[in-house]
Amino acid sequence: MSARPPLSGAAARLAERWLSSQRRQAGALFSLSVTMATLNAIMMIVQCWLLAWLIDRVVIGGKGLTELFPELWLLPVVMILRAGLDMLRQGFAFESAARIRQTLRGTLLERIAALGPTWSQQQRTGSIASSLGEGVEAIETYFSAFLPQKIIIGIVPLAILVALFPADWVSGLIMLITAPLVPLFMILVGKGAEKMNLRQWHKLSLMSAHFFDVISGLTTLRQSNAARRQAQIIAVISENYRQTTMKVLRVAFLSSLVLEFFATISTAMVAVYVGFRLYYGELAFLPGLFALLLAPEFFRPLRDLGAHYHARMDALGATEGLLAILNTEPPATAPNTVTPVGAPQEIRVEGVSYQHQEGGGIEDISFTLRRGETLAIVGSSGAGKTTLARLLLRFITPANGRILIDGQDLSGLDLPAWQKQIGWLPQRPTLFAGSIADNICLAHPEAGNHELYAAARLAQAAPFIDALPTSYATQVGDGGQGLSGGQIQRVAMARAVLTAPPVLILDEPTAALDSHTARQMMGALAEALPDSARLVITHDTDVAAMADKVLVLAQGRVIESGKPQDLLQNGGVFAELERLQKGASA
Repeated sequence: MSARPPLSGAAARLAERWLSSQRRQAGALFSLSVTMATLNAIMMIVQCWLLAWLIDRVVIGGKGLTELFPELWLLPVVMILRAGLDMLRQGFAFESAARIRQTLRGTLLERIAALGPTWSQQQRTGSIASSLGEGVEAIETYFSAFLPQKIIIGIVPLAILVALFPADWVSGLIMLITAPLVPLFMILVGKGAEKMNLRQWHKLSLMSAHFFDVISGLTTLRQSNAARRQAQIIAVISENYRQTTMKVLRVAFLSSLVLEFFATISTAMVAVYVGFRLYYGELAFLPGLFALLLAPEFFRPLRDLGAHYHARMDALGATEGLLAILNTEPPATAPNTVTPVGAPQEIRVEGVSYQHQEGGGIEDISFTLRRGETLAIVGSSGAGKTTLARLLLRFITPANGRILIDGQDLSGLDLPAWQKQIGWLPQRPTLFAGSIADNICLAHPEAGNHELYAAARLAQAAPFIDALPTSYATQVGDGGQGLSGGQIQRVAMARAVLTAPPVLILDEPTAALDSHTARQMMGALAEALPDSARLVITHDTDVAAMADKVLVLAQGRVIESGKPQDLLQNGGVFAELERLQKGASA
């Protein structure tokens, strides 16, 4: 995937409008957060007035604390109420942001699933992972911190001015005049920081994608002695990112300095004017003290907005990757899709061809697989075996030829309904963090223990699972961490056969198994699922010999086909492969 340029100013404005539109996903939670902030502002004004009134009564009125005892008790009550309202505000803001995060991540995953594996293969895996992880987390911070504060700055200062003008209109006027200066200079300085931060986020996305891809291919890099070169590339990328981050921080600190300077100057102006008017007797003590107490609170929301401004910049930077996924149109589907009825009786592949952009593929492949049969696809790596499986799964579409399911073109079938008919074991199966039982029941969470145990026995996984301390409740990490390659293969096999699917596509199902276990598995498979159409991709000629038919591929073409016994007797390529494998194992 080529690098995209950072967002322009117009694109950043569109991104912010899109961000604001996501607020409706939170429902009433976001409004409750703003409501709690408004109530907290009212309590803050009450607290300042009460504190000023108590000090006025004690200092000017000469009252004792015992005489002010009932009003004195109100002060801690109001303070506790403020603390409670602030906790509720933060809680509602967090919950609203979490709901938006979950909804957005779900939408992204649905779109990625709709775009299909073909689109995913054309993207950098690290870039997609970065958008789903860091990108969505940045969006959450925007809704939990910046956006509520953006609304609060329009509520709290207005409430303070409404309360202050009747008591001291001069101080209120000073605040009203100086208030716009703070956001004005913050915006002027912040514009530069925003552009730099967008570039910085773009570099972070590229760096994350590169790191992810390097880690994924670490074994290959070591085998090809390219690890040192990649380490040098990573060092250059990291240094470049460090320098960009420091530039952003310099501008961000300047923005904070400007914000604090003007807020301090404005507060000092109120204090000076109140002091002079008190000195000349033009202002009573109570309203003057009330104005002094409110002045810092008037500018506090603006200062808090400045503190959260980085959340906005991070969200705008992250939006680029998110919108790139959401705005990508899924592949067009046939206008009148047909839902498959019952188990397919016959799968016919007629003259199918497909070429990958990076090279390789298949050319003019034809065969028929009927219900109850096992077809083994044999060939060296790169012969096109996995491409054929992906075509049957409809992850990709043939460039030429067609695939017929009981006489109906596969491209005209309803995709989800067709894929529900298939049990698929990929060449490199993926297990997710969770229990072994959860991984087996991934496609059928309502499966009972009887179905779970039967699938594990069929996949030859029951013996090792039963030997684990907590059996099927044993927790595994991402990618099957904690299990061996063969154990991962057997758990994934159990997942594929759990629902007794009418079509089975197994890509190297015995690659990590010993020959005895492999033969046991394939024999049990044909016995337990006699009505399934089974397509087995394998390098193992012993496994292929157990099939009803064998297709031998080389460079994307069929070079031999027929019953395994006939192919062995004819002494062709399949017989030669078996001879070489037996010679290697001897």
